[in-house]
Amino acid sequence: MHTDVVLLFMLVWMTGASGQTRPKGQTLQRCRNVRLKREMPLTGGARRFRNSSSTSSIFKRSPDITKVWGPKSEQLLKIDNHDFTMRPGFGGPAVPVGVDVQVESLDAISEVDMDFTMTLYLRHYWKDERLAFKSNTNLSMTFDGRLVKKIWVPDMFFVHSKKSFTHDTTTENVMLRVYPDGKVLYSLRVTVTSMCSMDLSRFPLDTQTCSLEIESYAYTDDDLMLYWKEGNRSLNTDEKISLSQFLIQKFHTTTRLAFYSSTGWYNRLYITFTLRRHVFFFLLQTYFPATLMVMLSWVSFWIDRRAVPARVPLGITTVLTMSTIITGVNASMPRVSYIKAVDIYLWVSFVFVFLSVIEYAAVNYLSTLQERKERLLRERLPCTCGLAHPGMMSASYSEVEANTTGNYGLPESNGVKRERMLVQLAMESDQVTGHVGSSAYSNVWIDTHVIDKYSRVLFPGSYVLFNIIYWSIYS
Repeated sequence: MHTDVVLLFMLVWMTGASGQTRPKGQTLQRCRNVRLKREMPLTGGARRFRNSSSTSSIFKRSPDITKVWGPKSEQLLKIDNHDFTMRPGFGGPAVPVGVDVQVESLDAISEVDMDFTMTLYLRHYWKDERLAFKSNTNLSMTFDGRLVKKIWVPDMFFVHSKKSFTHDTTTENVMLRVYPDGKVLYSLRVTVTSMCSMDLSRFPLDTQTCSLEIESYAYTDDDLMLYWKEGNRSLNTDEKISLSQFLIQKFHTTTRLAFYSSTGWYNRLYITFTLRRHVFFFLLQTYFPATLMVMLSWVSFWIDRRAVPARVPLGITTVLTMSTIITGVNASMPRVSYIKAVDIYLWVSFVFVFLSVIEYAAVNYLSTLQERKERLLRERLPCTCGLAHPGMMSASYSEVEANTTGNYGLPESNGVKRERMLVQLAMESDQVTGHVGSSAYSNVWIDTHVIDKYSRVLFPGSYVLFNIIYWSIYS
């Protein structure tokens, strides 16, 4: 209070000294302002420079140019002045929308699901005069996905797609570029999984053709005209694109009209690519094992017909192995109702293996039948014609080696076994003694070895002929 009185006295004295009289209210207002300035808290900078003579120049700061903003992009493009729920030129001719595609990768192709997965950059070009703006430098403006939601863009979708999404790492992969004359470039990065109807009748020696189809969902060809911006040059592919099972032969583009009975005609763009399957994997995993199993089954033709423990397990093993190969191949394939090329090869190979088992069954049965008839023959022979006694022959038969079984220890002559000689001797004996019914012995001889001998040539020859026909048709 004392300080206020002193200040008031000083102001009155100064007024009187200058010889000027001021209104009472103005004097009180000046005192009040001085008091308020004195009671205001001082900042650190103000305290440091309170007694400085350059206080007035310090508090005069230059304007911050980083805080000077131009007009907003919405104001520059006049977005609020138009209704962008309507297409450009509504009520007039169809809006031409050019499209080009950059294929980044072919990620997967599945025969089981009948689909493929592709990652691509999809770009649209059109003109919207509502977005035209004045520019002295004729430069375009680029925006991200936030502005896309405020303007009109073509409503494209992928026909027959099962799943698709726009990449959003680290931000949404969408770009919008607007030119002063109203031309617009809209680009986005998409991964799409689409259906591909495959014909597997020639699998795995097949060539597949798949298509990715792009179409407007709402606008018919009266409102929106889709076209490839530069024809086949509108489709570009990365040079590093490769697949483990397929060779990419070519990409090309086409345009067609699609009709829906309830809505009308629509422009549809096609990205068609042709794939040829690599066959080397299937040669190693399917064809070679099947061929080796068939060749292994032929080993039984060189094993003695009396070696039952050797021939029977060999035939059963090859049959089961072929069944396992067929099951493994079909497990990774769709359940189609037609026969595939690999099925033909595997099932024919399975038949060859199965016939080798049946061949031994026939040999073994005929061998048993021959032994029975030879036993009856020995019992009815009046003499052995210089040979050992029939009973001794029976004992000798059991002691001979497996390779000479049925020959009674006698050597071969000109490739004809002595089994036949025994029957001939019996017939000659009947002619000398005048035995009745000697004709009953004329059909006793059955050379069971001839089946194996013919099989050694017939089976490999037939299988080689089958392979020549098979590979000439499907390769």
